[in-house]
Amino acid sequence: MLDINPGLIIWTIITFVLLVVVLGKFAWTPILQALQSREQEIADALKKADEAKKDAERMMAENKLAMDKASNETARLIAEGRTMAEQLKNDIVAKANESAKKMLDQAKEEIAREKEAAMAQLRTEVAELSITVAEKILDESLDGAKQKKMVDKVLQQLQKN
Repeated sequence: MLDINPGLIIWTIITFVLLVVVLGKFAWTPILQALQSREQEIADALKKADEAKKDAERMMAENKLAMDKASNETARLIAEGRTMAEQLKNDIVAKANESAKKMLDQAKEEIAREKEAAMAQLRTEVAELSITVAEKILDESLDGAKQKKMVDKVLQQLQKN
């Protein structure tokens, strides 16, 4: 069944060697160059992708820092606003209290002046009334100096009582 044919084996080996030489001369070099070129392109693409990934990570870190900084700045501005509002409120309340105190003091001074004026007028009227009563009782007229002396004496007695 199977016969070994030495001529066929020799021609098969010669054809195979010739095919290997021709393929090595014309096909293997371009195929290997194409494979090496493709390998280099893939390596370059991977390198670029890795660089892009690192750039993206760096940019994300920078964005996070910027967001944190903005958040902190916002919190600081809000705190400053609250502090300023509280200070402004305290200033307004203090000014209002001061103004109310001034108005109260002025009112007290005005009341004291009015009271003093009313007391002076009352003293004058009491003195005139006393002199009139005394004139009627004594049936004599007093001059200015005697009147003043008498009024002072009556006022001193009134103050003691």
